[in-house]
Amino acid sequence: MVRAQGCCLFDTAIGPCGIAWTDAALAAVQLPEATRAGTLRRLLRSVGQEVPEGEPPAFVRTAIARIQALLAGAKDDLADLPLAMEGVPPFHQRVYEVTRAIPPGEVLTYGEVARRVGEPGAARAVGQALGKNPFAPVIPCHRVLAAGGRSGGFSAEGGADTKLRMLEIERARLGLEPGLFDGSDRRVK
Repeated sequence: MVRAQGCCLFDTAIGPCGIAWTDAALAAVQLPEATRAGTLRRLLRSVGQEVPEGEPPAFVRTAIARIQALLAGAKDDLADLPLAMEGVPPFHQRVYEVTRAIPPGEVLTYGEVARRVGEPGAARAVGQALGKNPFAPVIPCHRVLAAGGRSGGFSAEGGADTKLRMLEIERARLGLEPGLFDGSDRRVK
């Protein structure tokens, strides 16, 4: 696990997110929990240590501004933001690399991600890796759906509803109208 040097919370269109950093990379990014304190607790759990809250360095302020813009509807893939991957298992790193390449407004299925990492039978393992994603939304796990257009899991507060909200903000192109999921079975319409 990487040693973070600092962390802070910041407001976004979907609620307060958290971010932790090293001297040269993002150590973790946390989507909102029900409370600011909950967001901070989950962020600190993801880096496995107590990290002092503080004023972020310039590269982190830039990352925050871009994440805020993405969560407000900007088309930024955030692909150039540096991530501290020390301690991230190799399979997860491959899954995150494929997932990070999904442009805003586009989606893949867990099975498609599995095929792209060279493990065509590993859709469930892809889902497990994405459930442990320490960099959401920089690694956009919300852009990965289950087979048949189902939402699949989502470990952020609010689960599939948060995933839906993020995809709606991005105006996800699924070729389907009018919405992404119906209320009864989380199936893409």
